[in-house]
Amino acid sequence: MSELRTVVVIPARYGSSRFPGKVLAPLAGKPMIQHVFERAAASKADACLIATDDTRVMEACAGFGAQAIMTDPALPSGSDRIAAALKGIKADIVINVQGDEPLLPVEAIDALIDRMKQPDAPEMATIGVKGDRQTLDDPNKVKLVMSNSGRALYFSRSMIPFLRTGGEDMNVYLHWGIYAYRRDVLEKFVALEAGKLENCEKLEQLRALENDISIQVLISDLESVGVDTPEDLARAEAKLLEKLKKF
Repeated sequence: MSELRTVVVIPARYGSSRFPGKVLAPLAGKPMIQHVFERAAASKADACLIATDDTRVMEACAGFGAQAIMTDPALPSGSDRIAAALKGIKADIVINVQGDEPLLPVEAIDALIDRMKQPDAPEMATIGVKGDRQTLDDPNKVKLVMSNSGRALYFSRSMIPFLRTGGEDMNVYLHWGIYAYRRDVLEKFVALEAGKLENCEKLEQLRALENDISIQVLISDLESVGVDTPEDLARAEAKLLEKLKKF
């Protein structure tokens, strides 16, 4: 049996509603998307490319040597953008690394690749990390709950599970913006219409759960900083500069 080919695709939409142009925001002397690309390119993946909707991102990617593909600005989600960019490209396993995760550990990408290459690989997989109720109230920080076997039950911008007065507290988990799909599952996913849950919470992964596509959650104890606001960008830069000082 031939080795499964893995491709990382980074959806990089320019017009973010909360932080327009954030993928090109300067971060420690580079556009943010370059940090994301360099981490993805350092993984076990066979190839890495960027799927965008804007010529400014295309030009920036050319400047640091990344392959970028222009996609329709009207595409509704990052997964739709990825599927469009992959037309004509061989990929058995697809890793979706969000363009606003400049500190995403390479080890997290590799863990997903390793899991998706196993004989019992799930339809989809993602990453969760333990969080704190007091720091996860922000709706930009997506929470998740899972079954005993690690299958995602739900993702939400609200705090889940809710701790009722007198209830027994439990771990809460933050979801990172990274997904792994089998190629056939990605194509199935983008052929589906956005459902009520996805349209309500504005979380595309809920489209999978609404249509009985299972998502396995790998738990990581590593650290990342997703960028949704200029304040997040400042935190990411501080964390990045702190790490650089150690080397």
